[in-house]
Amino acid sequence: MNVLSLYDEIGAMGTSFYIWDLGKEQVATIEMNGHYGIFMDFDTIETTAEESVLIAHEGGHIATGSTHSIGSPYEIIEQHENRADKWAIKKLIPKDELDKAIAKGYTEIWDLADYFNVTEDFMKKAVWLYKTGSLAAP
Repeated sequence: MNVLSLYDEIGAMGTSFYIWDLGKEQVATIEMNGHYGIFMDFDTIETTAEESVLIAHEGGHIATGSTHSIGSPYEIIEQHENRADKWAIKKLIPKDELDKAIAKGYTEIWDLADYFNVTEDFMKKAVWLYKTGSLAAP
């Protein structure tokens, strides 16, 4: 999935996008009365792979209803972050497409990351979650 398609899909969920200086953060999603805004600091995003991962992750928060208050307990925040990551992985690296890429000879993490236009850290997480069966359920 290319990054423009991702913006379209997440925008169709009723999301608005904003360019904003977020200080140390690259991106943040805010929900207010059932409406979502994704705020991005493009000065901190270096590649389209990084942008795709960030947008998909934030879309995962919206699609799974996993937004939380700033003062939420750490356990809740981590659960929401994991749900957002899993949604993003399924969106950017579907299991059947990963299997096809591996069958074509893309077996190194860096090579798979390049193939799917995601970061290496994100690809490592995807491979680990698929390998452990943590992404088996829809």
